[in-house]
Amino acid sequence: MAKLRRILTLRVWLVLIAVLLSLIAINPSPSAQGVQIKSVEKGSIEIDSGLAVGQIIKTVNDKQINTLQDYYESIKEFERNAKLVVVETDHGIFSYNITDSLGFDVDSNLTVTSSETFSPIGTDWKVTGINKEKISNKEEFNKILDEMLPKKILKIKTNKAEAAYLARGKPKIGIGEASKNNLKKGLELEGGTRVLLKPITNGTAITDRNINDLIKVMSNRLNVYGLSDIKIRDAKDWQGNRYVMIELAGITKEEVEGLIAQQGKFEAKIGNETVFVGGNKDIPFVCRDDGSCSGVRDCGQSSQNEWRCKFEFVIRLSPSAAKKHAEVTNKLDIVSSESGNQILSEKIDFFLDGKKVDSLQISADLKGAEATSIAISGPGSAQTKIGAVDSALQNMDKLQTILITGSLPFDIEIVKLDSISPVLGKSFINNAFVTGIIAFIGVAVVIFIRYRKIKILLPMMLTSGIEIFLTLGFAAVIQWNLDIASIAGIIAAVGTGVDDQIVIVDEVLKGATDTLYTWKERIKRAFFIVFIAYAATVAAMVPLLTAGAGLLRGFAITTIIGVSIGVFLTRPAFASVVERIMKEE
Repeated sequence: MAKLRRILTLRVWLVLIAVLLSLIAINPSPSAQGVQIKSVEKGSIEIDSGLAVGQIIKTVNDKQINTLQDYYESIKEFERNAKLVVVETDHGIFSYNITDSLGFDVDSNLTVTSSETFSPIGTDWKVTGINKEKISNKEEFNKILDEMLPKKILKIKTNKAEAAYLARGKPKIGIGEASKNNLKKGLELEGGTRVLLKPITNGTAITDRNINDLIKVMSNRLNVYGLSDIKIRDAKDWQGNRYVMIELAGITKEEVEGLIAQQGKFEAKIGNETVFVGGNKDIPFVCRDDGSCSGVRDCGQSSQNEWRCKFEFVIRLSPSAAKKHAEVTNKLDIVSSESGNQILSEKIDFFLDGKKVDSLQISADLKGAEATSIAISGPGSAQTKIGAVDSALQNMDKLQTILITGSLPFDIEIVKLDSISPVLGKSFINNAFVTGIIAFIGVAVVIFIRYRKIKILLPMMLTSGIEIFLTLGFAAVIQWNLDIASIAGIIAAVGTGVDDQIVIVDEVLKGATDTLYTWKERIKRAFFIVFIAYAATVAAMVPLLTAGAGLLRGFAITTIIGVSIGVFLTRPAFASVVERIMKEE
């Protein structure tokens, strides 16, 4: 016990505290099993019912859920085949396929309040019939909807909540196997597709705002097409070239290429005539991040279970675009809206890559006017006021981003496109684990042959293991994605750690036989070498942060984290332990 107290110095206690904090951060749960909620659709009834990311699903309609197969079997009764629906509106008759939703909702006057991307029905349109049945009120609308898509009781019990509600289709949640820890795995370990995009500038300098706009445009487009689990970030190489890195789960290489290779074309149409297109030529200014010309202007409760908010922001048209707008609007009639406002007989529709993303009314004041400043508005709705405000802000940001699409002074080139299957990802994990164990054993054998002392070997190996654990703990805290490059960085950091420990041990052993220097001076000499090596390692890693457009960033960051933890935390503790062990000989 006395010997243990001598070893447990302040430096050792600091390491033990760091190990405990890392254990809490990683939160290992090797016995965790079952189905875990990985995502919940924003604004869905599942959120209002208390379902949240991270919860473990216990039962679905009182059926026990232990595996993903159990879950899929339990919701089979909620799966629906696509069926054709014909919707009559004041803008024409439209037919399209549906599964568990019409793709739009209406208010008490049968005016469309919201429309999903797959639906051709625009907001503020009036619905007059469905499947050749005329409807005149919301009750008739709901009756037809219930006949087409009847609701069923869905009960989902998790480890933290019990949700019960009427559902027309499958739950709006993403699921996966229960996580056994808080470590986030990167693309190579999870599976998916990585795309590296390069702006083609033709000599034009790219600013941070340009890159941020491109990231928003790409995110908006991928979300519009129904993709989830998207990671988008900017990247640079050592020559200063700018890139955008996109990582997506659950989509093939061919599908990604088909979506991203298109530049993105924004058009504003009144009827069949294009009034203006996105970009500096027609839209030199879009107000955003300025409360005086953009924001949520008013909110109100449209029904007992729904709040609606209205956003508004200003755009400025170029003289040529304003003239075109005047020519087109001058041909339109002035009519009254449902609310009694004077508006033009046609709406202005916004299209992205030929797909309509929004439709807005035009004030009668703009008829034939060469207006260079136009206020664009739109709705946001939810069951609560706060949710409606958030919805309006999201819709506003989406539309603002779309209007800026064409203003980017570059086309897009796909530089690199990689696709990795989840099966291959698991193989990577297994191979990395086996390789690490073999390397660990190999290092232990070499060290034992060198020193022939177990009491030196054990602290060195224990310190190396602690450094790996602390690095993983830090990665869990900052939510850093561990990919193959990061694993290589951990191995590199452990390698430099072993080198430093050998330097420390050699100096300590010299101190035991050489009286020219004291123990303290020997340790100082050892740490002088350690810090020089540390500075050299960090300096070597800095260029790798941007090398290969950031593809080696994980290796560089993990190596820097690992060697920093070693130099400032574990190696001083190791030196303290070895010094006391050798003094007792």
